[in-house]
Amino acid sequence: GRVRRPGMKLAILAVGHKPPAWVAAGCAEYVKRMPRELPLSVVEVKPEPRGSKSREQLLAAERTRLLVAMQGCERMVVLDERGVDLPTLKLAERLEGWMRLGGDTAFVIGGADGVDETLKGQASECIRLSSLTLPHALARLILCEQLYRAISIVRKHPYHREG
Repeated sequence: GRVRRPGMKLAILAVGHKPPAWVAAGCAEYVKRMPRELPLSVVEVKPEPRGSKSREQLLAAERTRLLVAMQGCERMVVLDERGVDLPTLKLAERLEGWMRLGGDTAFVIGGADGVDETLKGQASECIRLSSLTLPHALARLILCEQLYRAISIVRKHPYHREG
């Protein structure tokens, strides 16, 4: 069988243009803090030019790009406003479970039109970051912070304090 390498990679696949510098700097800060056995990367996926295409066509084109970017990831988690509300502690539990199972995990943040339904159907799960409507770039930063917070909880690091 396949030899499982220790650790697991996390990737945030974000459909969109370059975020503002302060968002990129914030993301970079959390990426840098991640432990060696759980590296995090943020991958920008080019949005499809709108032109005269239907929403379905745009999303299908972006789905193809996302699938290419996801190569090697065994688990896909889609961020969706209708997804499951995951409190931070539950996210930490999920993360711990995935680490036990091994296999890299991709988190997908769709572009302006959201995420293709077919892709959502293939996801291990759909989660929602907030009941607030977040700008795309901010969702990326919040997800970086929450993944860092989740691994801090798993490792009993003092960054996260409950209550």
